[in-house]
Amino acid sequence: MSRSLSRVVGASLIGTTVEWYDYFLYGTAAALVFGKVFFPHSDPLTGTLLAFVTYALGFAARPLGALVFGHYGDRIGRKRLLVLSLLLMGSATTLIGVLPTYNQVGVAAPVLLTVLRLVQGFALGGEWGGAVLLVSEHGDQRRRGFWASWPQGGAPAGNLLAAGVLSLLTGVQSEQQFLAWGWRVPFLLSAVLVLVGLWIRLGVDESPLFKQALAAAKAREEQSRAEATPLLAVLRDHWRDVLIAMGARLAENISYYVMTTFVLVYAVSHAHFHKQSALNAVLIGSAIQFALIPLFGALSDKVGRKPVYLVGAAGVGAWAFAFFRLVDAHSFGELVLAVTVGLVFHSAMYAPQAAFFAELFGTRVRYSGASIGAQFSSVAAGAPAPLIATALLKDYGSATPIAVYVALAAVLTLAAVAFARETRGRDLAAVAASSGAAGAARAARADVAAADA
Repeated sequence: MSRSLSRVVGASLIGTTVEWYDYFLYGTAAALVFGKVFFPHSDPLTGTLLAFVTYALGFAARPLGALVFGHYGDRIGRKRLLVLSLLLMGSATTLIGVLPTYNQVGVAAPVLLTVLRLVQGFALGGEWGGAVLLVSEHGDQRRRGFWASWPQGGAPAGNLLAAGVLSLLTGVQSEQQFLAWGWRVPFLLSAVLVLVGLWIRLGVDESPLFKQALAAAKAREEQSRAEATPLLAVLRDHWRDVLIAMGARLAENISYYVMTTFVLVYAVSHAHFHKQSALNAVLIGSAIQFALIPLFGALSDKVGRKPVYLVGAAGVGAWAFAFFRLVDAHSFGELVLAVTVGLVFHSAMYAPQAAFFAELFGTRVRYSGASIGAQFSSVAAGAPAPLIATALLKDYGSATPIAVYVALAAVLTLAAVAFARETRGRDLAAVAASSGAAGAARAARADVAAADA
């Protein structure tokens, strides 16, 4: 690997780890803390439900972030927007750490919490697409699945870091200390992590493919006008690819938040685990997932994006039923097994997703297309997943409806990916040179034929 590519991969991984740490920290705190701190007059499960409402609202801002960051990322470059997203996320997370509680300022506390959550969602909506594209557009097409999977490792790494810090604090503090001030420490820690992420991210070069595409567009005034609004070009030429990306995200997004965020609620309130045991199970599963993601990314380079993704979707749909039975067994070992196997199947979807989505779109609309497809789906998938799961548990007192919910999402994802074309082996530079739907289609057919040959 060249020094330039290694720096880009490292910067993308560290940057996404910091941003996912901030984002998952909120979800973990919503499951364990925010109901008591910001909604103290509700019963425990209702308080958690209200905390998950603020959590879900962050997802509502992600499509807006995808639109804004995608538009400007396709016009002025990936790097600048990635720096901005990191600053926004870190600032919002740090401010959550100094928020007054409901008992101090009343209803203003959850309102301020919600506003900062919206800023987090807006920032993350622009982060994912830029990070994976910066790597995809630097690396070679033969190993694109492997290199592009590294920024995806930022999700389990961020979750690992968030759960680890909270687990450490719950282990050394009393419940009273943790609720009084201990929960604030991981949010304030974000300020330090953001500075490290910025230092590394500012040192990388802009995507070479973006530079080439921008130069070509400027040299041809007609093409420049046609691509002046990347969003319109995406909706005109790539609407089918956007729908495929949205469908592919359903099972991946829903299963992840059920098996890493909602499981904390279910394990503590329903299966009567200590909260540190639940956090440790997520820690172990996330550590294993971090190691698996590059392996599944490399596998997608050999057998294709679709086969790996389909196995993951089918596996997570079937595992949902075993997942809750294992948690209900009241054994820490079986809890770890439930989370870990679930994250193995999730990794098979998440690892090839970066290259898969990047290969669906041309360079001048790639940031917009990949971000819109990923983040619009998150509103219907990851945003309400813990909320729906908590409501189903509250209404039915059973995990079976939750397992059915995950399985139905898996069926929809299987259908979306089955209808997609195989993208492994596509030449992103050739896609960049094509314009319009017909040109993209010709490039796709040529790339697939070359890969098959």
